[in-house]
Amino acid sequence: MQKPNSIEYCVYGRYALFTDPLSKAGGEKCSYQIPTYQALKGITESIYWKPTITWVIDECRIMNPIQTESKGIRPIKYSGGNDLSYYTYLTKVKYQVKAHFEWNENREDLAQDRNENKHYDIAKRMLERGGRRDIFLGARECQGYVEPCVFGEGKSAYEDIDKLSFGIMVHGITYPDEAVRKEEKGKMTIRLWNVQMIKGVLQFPRPEDCTIRQVLRTAKQRSFVAQKNFEGLQEFEGGDMFGMVKDIS
Repeated sequence: MQKPNSIEYCVYGRYALFTDPLSKAGGEKCSYQIPTYQALKGITESIYWKPTITWVIDECRIMNPIQTESKGIRPIKYSGGNDLSYYTYLTKVKYQVKAHFEWNENREDLAQDRNENKHYDIAKRMLERGGRRDIFLGARECQGYVEPCVFGEGKSAYEDIDKLSFGIMVHGITYPDEAVRKEEKGKMTIRLWNVQMIKGVLQFPRPEDCTIRQVLRTAKQRSFVAQKNFEGLQEFEGGDMFGMVKDIS
């Protein structure tokens, strides 16, 4: 059943790097086998985002076989110069994603921008145009592309496999401006979950429903001040938060 304000899209690319945090310590990054909730949320926000709304990722369908490729990389060292590392990427990735937006209840200062039809229409137009911002599959060097689709159409490489378990993975990070739990207000929290893929489909729990979570640090919610970091209330009357009125008129 499709939820209100829901969009369905296909995202694909030659490479993807959804970094396993355990591989960061040695400097040689290795990708998770599947995308994280946070990575898909970032892709959806690149299609269309305003602080008035928050995107919720419902499902992700893995279309292509999971394949990896290692590449020699010369990252910049903090102390100066370059280093040599091997990064393990996913290759030839393709995912179908279903997501919907909800009002960000922590942004009472933007309550006047809660125009459901406006945001939904803009999101659909931006999806048809391939997204408002560049699409990256986990890392800057992994260019992605999005287009509308019907979730469930086409054959998944894993639709004949009843269940695959990927163990405990990072779900995402809850930032102060999207925190729902009272004890996490004003804090940054990391979430983890036990991943089960059913017939090629990942059904994500909502961020507040993840049972494995850890507060990282305290943090402040960003405030929006007219004439300082946005032009003014006229931007909410059919325009865009960051002044990109021409793109959506």
